[in-house]
Amino acid sequence: MPSPYRVIFASPGTKAFSAAGFIGRLPLSMMGIGVVTMVSQLTGRYGLAGALSATIALSAAVIGPQVSRLVDRHGQRRVLRPATLVTLVAATGLLLSASMSLPDWTLFAFSALIGFTPSIGSMTRARWAVLYRDTPQLHTAYSLESVIDEACFIFGPIISIGLSTVWFPEAGPLLAAVFLAVGVFWLTSLRATEPVPQSREHHTKGSAMRSPGLQVLVATFVGTGAIFGAVDVVTVAYADEEGHKALASVVLALYAAGSCLAGVLFGLVRFTGDPSRRWLLGVCAMGVSMIPLQLVGNLPVLAVALFVAGLAIAPTMITTMALVEQHVPRAKLTEGMTWVSTGLAVGIALGSSASGWVIDARGAEAGYVVPGISGAVVVIVGFLGYRRLKQPAPQRGGALGDGEREERRVA
Repeated sequence: MPSPYRVIFASPGTKAFSAAGFIGRLPLSMMGIGVVTMVSQLTGRYGLAGALSATIALSAAVIGPQVSRLVDRHGQRRVLRPATLVTLVAATGLLLSASMSLPDWTLFAFSALIGFTPSIGSMTRARWAVLYRDTPQLHTAYSLESVIDEACFIFGPIISIGLSTVWFPEAGPLLAAVFLAVGVFWLTSLRATEPVPQSREHHTKGSAMRSPGLQVLVATFVGTGAIFGAVDVVTVAYADEEGHKALASVVLALYAAGSCLAGVLFGLVRFTGDPSRRWLLGVCAMGVSMIPLQLVGNLPVLAVALFVAGLAIAPTMITTMALVEQHVPRAKLTEGMTWVSTGLAVGIALGSSASGWVIDARGAEAGYVVPGISGAVVVIVGFLGYRRLKQPAPQRGGALGDGEREERRVA
């Protein structure tokens, strides 16, 4: 019996857009930490470095869904290339401003424009949805995308920090910009698998966020992002207090590795029944997995606890994207997926800030109360919003017809 992953790559063009999506997605985990490393090395001002990273994240949260909305209307090629050019110009300006010690306001201005970076994960997921909508293969494809996300977050920061510290301070953000350019221009050159822009009659007025189901998913992912942001910051501080700061990257890599493993295995299983139940179970598992972090006594125990906690991440994220596909009109699918990523980014910023405050006031070990509380909030929101996810989805017009979809597959 062939592997489900081998089956999804049988369609022409899937390997190419998946590879392009991986390269184009690396900057998501490289740019922010690369800017922190660069600015802290050039100026020694960690406060400025953190503020610039937060500016990039928040600008992406504001601009990203608007870029994706334009993609749904006009197509990936017509929108992604100009948006990427804006990002590349902004990144170049940021690097030059930092290296030339220009006024701080120039750094913030260019950081804000980096928010035009497209959500590449949403773009590749939209391509999979066109190919395999309403088939079991879509579950496998979304599982693969989740694994790619985690792989980016494992290797991206290591590459970015390593280059900036070993080569020259600007190397990490510079390579992130190169990856973005290569990934986007390669992806948008693959026209055969690009989703066809929906005609105007298929575009309902307003944002995809008008969907009650999407509102629940985004709210939950704000809490999920707070878990991620807090765990990252507190783990680094905890390892530092233990005298092994360098091991923080290893511990966090195990956290992501647990999610990777779960994502691969989850993609091999064929599920039936209501996906909202699996989603609620995953949300509860994420919340409960934060409880053992309150009891860690050393780094080895912490590493095991985070690996186990990571097992709940990918299955929940995979099911979330499947629910987005169900609850958002097809003409707004890319925008809907980007809103989920936006909620995650906002949560990461909130979790990072809150955990930093707790660490300064009470110490690193006490900082794990932040992901603990965030996990509890995620569970509460999940239970309160569960009924919305079980309500009938909105009219999801604008799909490709069976004949057109088959024509696209063989194009």
